[in-house]
Amino acid sequence: MKYGYARVSTTQQDLEAQLQILKHEGCNVIYSEKFTGTKAERPQFTEVLVKLEAGDTLVVTKLDRFARSTVDAINTVRALFQKGVKVHVLNMGLVEDTPTGRLILTIISGFAEFERDMIVERTQEGKAIAKQRPSFKEGRPKKFNRKQIELALELLKTHSYTEVVEKTGISKSTLIRAKREQKAL
Repeated sequence: MKYGYARVSTTQQDLEAQLQILKHEGCNVIYSEKFTGTKAERPQFTEVLVKLEAGDTLVVTKLDRFARSTVDAINTVRALFQKGVKVHVLNMGLVEDTPTGRLILTIISGFAEFERDMIVERTQEGKAIAKQRPSFKEGRPKKFNRKQIELALELLKTHSYTEVVEKTGISKSTLIRAKREQKAL
């Protein structure tokens, strides 16, 4: 039986492309989740690993959807080979339980881990540079500026929350929070 596994790291990302590819590949059952790959405990991945039996094939679109590091990839694939399960990583092909297959897996896993480490390093460098600016603020930028919030609070004096939300696009929860902050001053 062919089992597919799809994963994205955040809830904002879309699984659809991976799911379509796995369906097209003929996977009978597809497990999917929106869960960071940095955690060892991925519920759907754990579940598919338990279901796999000798003769089954595990299909993933890319190696980084499947393993957190080179060591993790090698250990997971080795455990699957011991169970008699085939591993098919679509962007690299069927991983074979041969010396050459294991070598290719190790090399590609190493490059995937290196790429991930480089992304983390560049992100940290960018953040360190940004922190040197006096205008730096940690976190996501605010959707509405102070003037927009003040205008909305002024409208609240003569309009309902629903009307102000419709007119400004500022959510009720943001308005309530801004009103509380204004009172605290």
